Amino acid sequence: MPTGGCRCGQDASGSLWCPLMTTPYQQYPQGVSDKSKVVAGVLGILLGFFGAGRFYMGDTKTGVLQLVVSVVTCGFGALWGTIDGILILVNGGVDGQGRPLRD
Repeated sequence: MPTGGCRCGQDASGSLWCPLMTTPYQQYPQGVSDKSKVVAGVLGILLGFFGAGRFYMGDTKTGVLQLVVSVVTCGFGALWGTIDGILILVNGGVDGQGRPLRD
């Protein structure tokens, strides 16, 4: 290990090293979303007509599709959003980047 400051680089043996760096914005593990499955599920149940749960999760395509289906079916499509919200609460889900939702 080098004796100088905290910079990334090579030590005397030629191997690369870098001290562990953390940022104040990294609150959750890298593989887990910052979105909550409870919030997404409740939004899906209460505001399923608007696709709010999917919009919250970052899945805008499905959110728009839920909204369009609800409007075209005169509100019966809201059942999709309600069932989707229940499934998110029970099974979890993934956000728009494919990361699992946090509990």
